[in-house]
Amino acid sequence: MIKWTLAAVIIGFLIDLAVGDPRWLYHPIRAIGNLIALLEKILRRCFPKGRAGERTAGVILVVLTVAVSTAVPLLILYFAYRINEWLGFVLETLMCYQLLATRALKDESMKVYDALMGGDIEKSRHAVSMIVGRDTKELTEEGVTKATVETVAENASDGVIAPLFYMMIGGAVLGFTYKSINTMDSMVGYKNERYRYFGTCAALLDDVVNYIPARLSGLLMVAASAVSGFDARQAFRIFKRDRRNHASPNSAQTEAVMAGALHVQLAGDAWYFGKLYEKPTIGDAGRPVEPQDIKRSNRLLYSTAVLSVIVFGLIRFAVMRAFQI
Repeated sequence: MIKWTLAAVIIGFLIDLAVGDPRWLYHPIRAIGNLIALLEKILRRCFPKGRAGERTAGVILVVLTVAVSTAVPLLILYFAYRINEWLGFVLETLMCYQLLATRALKDESMKVYDALMGGDIEKSRHAVSMIVGRDTKELTEEGVTKATVETVAENASDGVIAPLFYMMIGGAVLGFTYKSINTMDSMVGYKNERYRYFGTCAALLDDVVNYIPARLSGLLMVAASAVSGFDARQAFRIFKRDRRNHASPNSAQTEAVMAGALHVQLAGDAWYFGKLYEKPTIGDAGRPVEPQDIKRSNRLLYSTAVLSVIVFGLIRFAVMRAFQI
């Protein structure tokens, strides 16, 4: 399994760029999501409401979800490689492909762009609601555009660079471990009445596993800005200044780079579940945000993703050579 990992990740990445996430193909992350939803129902019945009971249930949710999400691909690949190395390699490549979201992120954000360019604000609001967690019914054209650019920036780390980082270390198995944690955070890691205590463990663990990848993503995006025609100097300046302008220690890392590279201001106040959350801005308002920024953000996303594969791949290859794997 170890010697095939590098090739599986690279080919999986290329398949993701070419194919994306077809609607007809069942995605394993949906299975993880279904597992999380089922466990939540069971655990809420087993533990009392309140801080102690819900936090205990939340810890058990994390342990069970991570254990199952790691064990299943590990066993599948273990037996596949035992049967035939090529069978194992093909399955691991497919797993790596499905753990990445580069093409899907671009495709979904471009649906927003197409709706905006067509002058259909309602359609653009619906399209952006598919990729963000905030309330979108009252967003203006600028608000829709900002939300889209922000989610491209943030998910460049969560959906692309972080999975690549962990897969380069531990193959598809460690990639599934990461995605199970990230999926839990997206489902239960909210500071609202329902998940304030139940989602605490999932949110904290997500912060931990994304700490290094988020910062690497920011630095790699700065480098990608230089090779893809954006303002790398401004990107790095805003990265240093505003990368902590978010309640999460990780979310603003790539958003800051994106804001600096595009010379726009992102973030600020936003509505979630009918409640207004006051949030600091990220970047300088050098010019108004415009729909074309969605296309620019995707160009920077792709440049960062390709650069990450090259950098991580070279490091992985050097380690393999050093240990004669």
